[in-house]
Amino acid sequence: MSAKSEVLARIADALERLAPPAPSATDWFAHPAYVWQGHGARGVPVLEAPDLALMQGIVLQKAAVVENVARLARGAAAHDMLLWGSRGMGKSALLRAAVRAADADLPGSIALVQAAPDAGLTTLFAALRGIDRRFLVFLDDLGFDAGDTDGSRHLRSWLEGGVEARPANVRLALTSNRRAIVERYMSEQDDPINPRDAVDDRLALADRFGLSLGFHNCTQDDYLAIVGGYATHYGLDWEQADALEWSKRRGGRSGRVAWQFVTELAGRAGRLI
Repeated sequence: MSAKSEVLARIADALERLAPPAPSATDWFAHPAYVWQGHGARGVPVLEAPDLALMQGIVLQKAAVVENVARLARGAAAHDMLLWGSRGMGKSALLRAAVRAADADLPGSIALVQAAPDAGLTTLFAALRGIDRRFLVFLDDLGFDAGDTDGSRHLRSWLEGGVEARPANVRLALTSNRRAIVERYMSEQDDPINPRDAVDDRLALADRFGLSLGFHNCTQDDYLAIVGGYATHYGLDWEQADALEWSKRRGGRSGRVAWQFVTELAGRAGRLI
């Protein structure tokens, strides 16, 4: 071998050592949940979620989501879901809990896949297509700026009608603070030229979801019921006045604030929950 060839060979060997190994194929039957990373998925061995019985203040929303996810797990017709509304009211936790419950009833039938809308959803759908398992693809805390028309249109195409629409064994679940998902402004109502067009275009994405559920700030009674449910479950003593004072200091009442108060109770008692 000539000196030049030897140098080139050493360079090639060095580059090969520096190159990251090819990602291994994802085993879509191995885990109850996955995190999609654009070109592959990381398995999540344990799907963490609260017990459904402890999720108070969202009774109607809980019943609808649990039933829809159970249908998907059974291979029956199921809706894409939009869970929208107030922060901290358990939208994401409810999705995780519903998938965990469905998987407990029919082990291995369904998995949750958390992804981002810009993380190669088309590639993800291609990977899931044809696999003998159902998947709930979860996009958390989604929102598009008013000028982001591409993102919302891609999502609309994935939901319905597009050539790259999600496969039959996959449903989408989104959480958002806004029902329309994209920003809206009062000026849209005052546009003298086709005033409904802009509004209808904004709502067109939300309308693609067969199941759209609103989550609103909980009442004082709901908040106290959530605290009471958690406290009873974990065997913690609590005072109503203390719980209300906590919510005032936090600036509002929600399931998240209730859980934070219960965490505080456990910490005072030297307990881990």
